[in-house]
Amino acid sequence: MTHEHQEVGACGCDVKEGRKAIAVDPEIKASNLNRLRRIEGQIRGLQKMVEEDRYCPDIMVQISSVQEALRAVGRALMRNHLKHCAAEALGKGSREEAEAMYDELMELIYKHSR
Repeated sequence: MTHEHQEVGACGCDVKEGRKAIAVDPEIKASNLNRLRRIEGQIRGLQKMVEEDRYCPDIMVQISSVQEALRAVGRALMRNHLKHCAAEALGKGSREEAEAMYDELMELIYKHSR
């Protein structure tokens, strides 16, 4: 499909086939997938800790570790979104696309900072 026939969202991403990023660095993608696989293992470990009635503070420390790992994936995704999708909408998009991107970024920052 050529770019002229794609339905493009506020960020310049292809939305006709589902919302997709304009570009994703293969190294960042691989790193994120590795992190998510490790997180998946950590979650299974947490389930086992709960099943085995492990000491609550030990479980809570592991929960904090998982949360930080998820935040790291979120930061990497945010950086990619800013570098590609947002830069495209803000630099080359219409005024309406830029305003929509500002709104999207504000919402992302708010949700991600909680």
